[in-house]
Amino acid sequence: MTTPLNLVLVALDLLGTFVFAISGAAVGVRHRLDVFGVLVLSFAAAVSGGIVRDVLIGDTPPAALVGWHYLATSCLAGIVTFLRHEDVEKLRNPVQIFDALGLALFAATGASKALAFGLGPVPAILLGMLSGIGGGIVRDMLVAQIPVILRSELYAVAALAGAAVIVIGKSLSLPDVPMLVLAVGLCFGLRFMAIRFGWRLPVASSRAR
Repeated sequence: MTTPLNLVLVALDLLGTFVFAISGAAVGVRHRLDVFGVLVLSFAAAVSGGIVRDVLIGDTPPAALVGWHYLATSCLAGIVTFLRHEDVEKLRNPVQIFDALGLALFAATGASKALAFGLGPVPAILLGMLSGIGGGIVRDMLVAQIPVILRSELYAVAALAGAAVIVIGKSLSLPDVPMLVLAVGLCFGLRFMAIRFGWRLPVASSRAR
């Protein structure tokens, strides 16, 4: 049955697909890939987190592989970025900004979908985080970069915070849509502030002996 919440989740999922695809395509352009390589990278960045999420909760085959909307959305974002990459690059830190928005959207929708499939609070938070970081990991690995999550930046922590808001809101029976907005805003805000002000997690110090 289609409900307003389901429609909101699908809309956010497609929006997350679009912005993650832009981040993937922008990385592809920066690495001077051809148009096919850019589209592959945009699709991989856009759907990898969602595919992992759906497989883990048993929603198979994954929505990204069943519905044509996800492929079409990622290809559209990839083509636009390939053709208009100079305009995309005019945005400050475009890859990081689009990546931050995709992270926030997928963390929120991932946690919501996990709860809908009967997972408990902690697994739902972890799955929300995994939904958010999966696309970025695959994108970076395909171009032989160290994934952002393995650096000291606030990335997975922001996704955890956004997913936690969804779980807390559900446990307190708060309205779904406002909590989705709050979760996306918190995750994006944390990630944006980390980019803007260089917020980082502590790094282990090494001393030469």
